[in-house]
Parts: sequence; C-alpha cells; structure tokens
Amino acid sequence: MKSKFHHSTLTAVVIANMIGTGVFTSLGFQLLEIQSGFAILMLWALGGLIAVSGSMTYAELGAALPRSGGEYNFLTKIYHPCAGFVSGWVSATIGFSAPTALAAITFSSYLMSIFPEADTEWTRKAIACALIIILAQIHSSNRERSGGLQMSFTVLKISVILLFCIGAFVFSKNIQPISFYPAKDDINTLFSGSFAISLIYVSYAYTGWNAATYLSSELHNPQKTLPWILLSGTLIVSVLYILLNFVFLSVAPMEDMQGKIEIGYIASKAAFGESAANFTGLALALLLISTVSAMTLAGPRVLHVIGEDFKMLSFLSKVNKNGIPTMAIQIQSLLAIAFIITSSFESILVFAGFTLALNSFITVSGVFVLRFLRPDIERPYKASMFPLPPLIYLSLTGWTLYFVVASRPTEVLFSAAIVLSGIIFYFISAKRS
Repeated sequence: MKSKFHHSTLTAVVIANMIGTGVFTSLGFQLLEIQSGFAILMLWALGGLIAVSGSMTYAELGAALPRSGGEYNFLTKIYHPCAGFVSGWVSATIGFSAPTALAAITFSSYLMSIFPEADTEWTRKAIACALIIILAQIHSSNRERSGGLQMSFTVLKISVILLFCIGAFVFSKNIQPISFYPAKDDINTLFSGSFAISLIYVSYAYTGWNAATYLSSELHNPQKTLPWILLSGTLIVSVLYILLNFVFLSVAPMEDMQGKIEIGYIASKAAFGESAANFTGLALALLLISTVSAMTLAGPRVLHVIGEDFKMLSFLSKVNKNGIPTMAIQIQSLLAIAFIITSSFESILVFAGFTLALNSFITVSGVFVLRFLRPDIERPYKASMFPLPPLIYLSLTGWTLYFVVASRPTEVLFSAAIVLSGIIFYFISAKRS
C-alpha cells in the first residue's frame, strides 16, 4: 500500500506555497504608487479576505470532487474537459513554474545581497537554477523524505518571521513616523487604479492557498481534512503577512524600499544595522527554499493527472517505485529554469499574477454551476455563509483583473496566448487520444 501525506504536511505545503516571493518583494512595487500606511495594510488585509474566501470555496469543491489536480480536476468535472485541460495547461506552464522561478530568483537575490562582490546577473541565475535542480532530486525520491523536508522548512519559516518581527521592534532605534490610521485622501486611494494594480501584486503573494487541492488523492480522508487544511493555512498566512508589512513600514524608510526587491534585507539593515542584516538576509534566503520546495512538491501533480487522462501525454504520468511523479517534477523544473534564464522579475510577476487570478476566478465561479447542475452530490463540507465567500472573491478579483486589462495590455496578451495555445493543444491531444 502506497504511503499518504499527513494533513500537517499539506498544511505546511499551503503555508510554504504562500509565504515566499510576494511578501518579501512586492511592497517595493506598491510603494511606487501608494505612500499611505493605512492603504498598504488595507491591501494586505483585502488580499487575505480574497484568499480566505477563495479557500472556503475551493474547500467545498475539493470535498465534493476529491482528486489531485486542483483546477484541472474541478473544471473538467464542472464545465468540460477542455476547460480543465486549459486550466492544467496554465498551471503547468505558468501557475507553478513561473512562481518557482520567482522564488528561486528572490532566494539568490537575498543571498547575493550578503556577498555583493560576487553579485552579477548570471551568478544569481546560476544559484537559482541550482536550487531548483537540487529540490527536484529530493522530491523525486519518496514521500517520507519529501514531506519531512517540507515540514522542517515551513516550521523554520514561521519561526524566523516571528523572531524577525519581534526583534525589529525591540532593537530598531529609528521607528518611522508613519501613520496606520486612515487619512482624508485614503478613500480615493482605495478606489484608484493604482490600488487595484497593487492588489494583483498582493493577490500573487497570497497565491498558493489552493496548493493542497493538487495533492488530494495523496491525503488521508481528503473530504474531511482538506477544508481545514486550506482554511487554517490561509488564516495563518494572512496574519503573518499583515504583521510583516506593518514591521517593514515601521522600521525602514519608504524611499529606501521603493522599486526594490530585497525588502526584507532593507528592513533588516534599517532595524539591526548592516552586520546583523547580513545574517537576517541569509535567514530570509533560507526561508525561500521552503517556497521553491513546496511548489516543486505540489505543481507536478497537475501534469501527472493530465498524463493519466490523455494518452498522447501519458509520459507525464510516469512514477517511480514510490508513486512519485518523477517525470512531471523534472518537466516543471525545466520550465522554471527556462523562466529564470529568459525573463525579467517584474514581467513574470505581473504576467503570472494576472493569469493565475483569471484561472481561480473561473474556478470559484464553478461552485455556483456545480450546486445548480449537481445538487445531490455529496458535500462533506459546504462553504460557510454561502454565497458570500465566492461573491467576495469574484467581485474583488474581477475588479483587479479589469484594471490590469486596462493598464497592462502586453501581459494580458501573453496570458491570452497561453490560454489559446492550451485550447489548441487540447483538441490535438483529445483527437490523438
């Protein structure tokens, strides 16, 4: 009998998937347009509300349709196999490989901030690629080693974040004169296009709350445990995100962080001084190993179930003696390496953020379709206060998608090209299968 993941391991996967690139980098981009402490914290609070609402909806879908594959599984059964395939195509090409690349790049950026004399673009890229290769080999072994690594790094990640937040307040000699209470102009800011675009960055930072749905088939009793995994992981991360950004803004000058990627290092330098900041930068770099690890663990399961369903792509379903989808892990890792070598950080961030938000928007809409078309299906968990959670998610996410379409057409066109290529590939695969 093949081993299963314990529910605590998948909670760690959810937390580790979420806490990574976005929270340690995106504040710099937000500060280019927004300089209000209240508005910045509202961004992260709204991002948490979106993620919690989405996780409640996904929990219902995951309990009713318990199979690995996430959106691929949901959309196949709710809408049509083509919708599921395109969603899986997006997850495979963008959803995990791009965030894996971003997390690996951020890891190398934090690491190189400690060794500036060796810092070059290609040094960063080489370190990022090496990290992905090493983790791909570990996760291609067995579930015990894979799950143990993930659990250890996630516990370390939460501990370091809490110690950083406490230490920054205790040791910082220059708390910034920033107000977190609403000012008269903040209402206009909250309804501006800049706020909506920044919310895409924040939503990207929360991406990963749905990670456990990609491994449902490898979980004990998924219909009962999956909802609590999704909700508990998302709530923990929401609290940590708001706390982290409160600390960043309190200890470091806004102008020092504007447009920068290494936000954690800059805040550490302002709070502890340069020598201590090097140690903190190393600790934050180590945290990002957990993020790359979690995405390497969860993402390939999408490719694996696509390989099971489409004969033409059956090579993707290849597993080792322990049931680990080794071929899918290797392919996703190669895609992530390709992103690292060919693309810039911000272009990947906006492109991936928009595409993933669109994918989840269609999936969350599916809860209404499933309730209408299959009212008698067993639902061990139903979203509390329905239909409020999916409506909150759809309205806030739809608002941000609108502004991205209006202001960042290049990234939207790339996203449309990925979706179109998925549709074309589906019909070719379906015909040959």
